[in-house]
Amino acid sequence: MDLKPGLWQKQTMKLAMTQELTQAIALLQYSSQELVTFLEEKAIENPLLQVEQKNIRSLDRTRDFKKKSRSTSSQNRETQNWIEQIAEKSGSLREHLFFQINLLRLTDQERKIVHYFIDTIDENGYLGVGIDETCSKFGIVEAEVERCLTILQSLDPIGVGARSLQECLLLQVNNNTFNVDIKIEDTVDKDAAERSPIELLKVILSEHFILFAEKKWKSIAKLLKMDLREIQKAFDYVQTLNPRPGATFQVEKAAYVVPDVIVKIENDELTVGLFDDTIPKVTFNESYFQELAAYKDAEVGRFLQEKQNDFQWIHKSLEQRRETLMKVALKIVEKQREFFYQGLSFLKPMTMREISEELDIHESTVSRAVREKYIQTPTGTYEMKTLFSSSIQTTEQDQTSSNHAKAAIELLIKNENKQKPLSDQEIVHMLEDRSGIKISRRTVAKYREQLGIASSSKRKRFE
Repeated sequence: MDLKPGLWQKQTMKLAMTQELTQAIALLQYSSQELVTFLEEKAIENPLLQVEQKNIRSLDRTRDFKKKSRSTSSQNRETQNWIEQIAEKSGSLREHLFFQINLLRLTDQERKIVHYFIDTIDENGYLGVGIDETCSKFGIVEAEVERCLTILQSLDPIGVGARSLQECLLLQVNNNTFNVDIKIEDTVDKDAAERSPIELLKVILSEHFILFAEKKWKSIAKLLKMDLREIQKAFDYVQTLNPRPGATFQVEKAAYVVPDVIVKIENDELTVGLFDDTIPKVTFNESYFQELAAYKDAEVGRFLQEKQNDFQWIHKSLEQRRETLMKVALKIVEKQREFFYQGLSFLKPMTMREISEELDIHESTVSRAVREKYIQTPTGTYEMKTLFSSSIQTTEQDQTSSNHAKAAIELLIKNENKQKPLSDQEIVHMLEDRSGIKISRRTVAKYREQLGIASSSKRKRFE
């Protein structure tokens, strides 16, 4: 092997990622909100780049608006966007609890401890501090702390101040009328027979909560000498309780999705358009450019040339983004016509590689184009990437999508006999026999979990 030092020429090819190319790639994958933020930041850096929001008044009109009379301002407030007021709530859980405490006759010490408890309650209404910690903080005995906790737990909403899910449910059971008739079989012992339905439910929740939650009801039935159908009634009742009593007080405005692509049916034909009203208009500040160019200064000239090039690259990148998104959207509509007419269950298998090959672009370009983009269709609004799915073999040697398989699984489980729910293996056979879909038992389990459907043992009912 020759290890002598020397100089050699070697010709290679490589792709250089320039700043402009990196910027074009970034703009393609930006969501509408990210793109607006990017352009606003660029407008601060580049005085030649003007960003004009399409749905916002100019500064001068805003100033004029402030000069209007009080009556006009009041009228404008009444005509605010009504969507922003949907599900708007006033007051918090803490305020609600403090209001109730102020109506009670408590000692100063009790009021101080209950206030301390309220300050530790989390957004779901659960207590965030232990009894021992409270005893140490106030230098009092456990019985006094428990008494103050009982005061808190007597307030509305029922279940607030619980230290666990188990205690939360028990608090609600104690404060509700249990109207489900739980009967005791003739074979049970006398002590169990003398218990009322509400007492039996309390026993189940307090002494056998884990078995109850995991639906290991045969063990409970054996321990309490109860019929499984009666445990089913108790479970149905518990399902009506609220495991998060404080959540109803959370002030949170609904999030609205603004589609990037809109697909409509017009004259029985599909039309595709881009919705870019949320994206500001980018223009070149010609007057500012001419004003600075008049100085005939070399440094100013370099600055203007740099900012002018920057504007041109951004403008070009925006046009490329729009063009690429439109091309990808058109190809998706072309390949998924049945979906746009009939809904999600008619979605065909389609991969990003297929789209990229047909458009003669890179697969990563398709991925960036659909990232965090939404498409409005006649059947609903979807994230664009959800329209891509893997293919599944059928008995006719044809292909179907994973979404179609999930829809078929969901339909089978919906119509099953709840007293004898279908196992994953039974679903495998039924999918092949009825829909011609060939998938494994493991795949059925995976799709079932993705759909949020429990296993057959957890779906079983005893009545």
